[in-house]
Amino acid sequence: MITASPCTFDNPPIIFNKPTRLATSYTLLKYLHVSCVVLSGAGFVLRGIWMLQGSPMLGRRWVRIAPHVLDTVLLASAIALTLMIGQYPLVHGWLTAKVLGLIAYIVLGTVALKRGRTPGIRLVAFCGALVAFAYIVAVAMTKSVLPFGG
Repeated sequence: MITASPCTFDNPPIIFNKPTRLATSYTLLKYLHVSCVVLSGAGFVLRGIWMLQGSPMLGRRWVRIAPHVLDTVLLASAIALTLMIGQYPLVHGWLTAKVLGLIAYIVLGTVALKRGRTPGIRLVAFCGALVAFAYIVAVAMTKSVLPFGG
């Protein structure tokens, strides 16, 4: 059984208080997840800048496909991590907050990059998506629904 202590890079899940292959797998999976978060966030910022500049780069095939591939790996690693640590959305508040933040990020990101009717709407949605992204990261780092105090 996985211990109840919070899992971090320094404290992966340990079965029977001994490091195991599961602990190693957890650490590798967590690094994969965090790497995908960084790449996904950086890619969103870059696409947002291109959107604000009206750049033709947004129309490139790889720019349209790469985020979906990366975000699929990100989501799959997130699901695997929740299963490994035995903490689930709607049961653990911090994971519920991350899922709700993710929904806000997706909606705002879609408005920012595709569905916003005016540049002003797109800019506001882009800024909102960045705030949602920062919230998700802060919740992940603190394991708190209110990561900025409160």
